Amino acid sequence: MNLYVSNVSFHTTVEDLKTMFSEFGEVISAKIILDKLTNRSRGFGFIEMATEQAGRDAIQGLNSKEIEGRALSVSIAKVRESNDRFSGSSNKRW
Repeated sequence: MNLYVSNVSFHTTVEDLKTMFSEFGEVISAKIILDKLTNRSRGFGFIEMATEQAGRDAIQGLNSKEIEGRALSVSIAKVRESNDRFSGSSNKRW
């Protein structure tokens, strides 16, 4: 199950996220999204849990939990809609 985590402290590392979420089950992957210009955390990321139950347990256990002075927001990640402008396909005729 893929989870979206927001309101993450700018000092939290990928390893910190893995440790937090591993209390609820196996973590397949963890990623903190970085600003392209500054290479610093944007304050959100994604976690992939091995099972749906582990993901639901993590949501229940960590959503609204204060970590490094900030209340995490943890939810099921939404599938990103493709954007024709960036996908290389276009309906425009030149």
